[in-house]
Amino acid sequence: MQCPSCQHTDSRVLESRAADSGRSVRRRRECLNCDFRFTTYERVETVPITVIKRNGTRETFNPAKLLHGLLRACEKTGLEPAKLETVVEEIELQLQQRNSREVTSNEIGELVLERLSVMSEVAYVRFASVYRQFQGISDFVATLEGLGRKKVHKAPRPEALATVG
Repeated sequence: MQCPSCQHTDSRVLESRAADSGRSVRRRRECLNCDFRFTTYERVETVPITVIKRNGTRETFNPAKLLHGLLRACEKTGLEPAKLETVVEEIELQLQQRNSREVTSNEIGELVLERLSVMSEVAYVRFASVYRQFQGISDFVATLEGLGRKKVHKAPRPEALATVG
């Protein structure tokens, strides 16, 4: 590793520790030539994910853009920005773990809706209205009915609630 002070290429590692929730290693180094101390980070190089948009254009996946959309959908819903940042990190990790380096914007939208459906119904409907390009009230009604059906299917059966006497 080249010293930032004297450009000498030999240094020794003084300390190593996990950083960024275990996704990188932080190393404290000392130059063997000038004794200058500096820090380096080692992380796995990820291959960029390409998003295929509805119109066929391609762009590199941008977590900040996804977070911005989530923040807009979740305004005044009580969801904390930190939770939304976690959602974006989870989605990005899920995309990185796939074999394919390409993903459609529809797939990303469905991943977001999957998570929002358990976090906030209001945020779910707001995000869906933009992502699915709602044209009228019937689109909202259909989405709300779909949410209602999901809740019914996830609700415990009455016999499961009965106490054994």
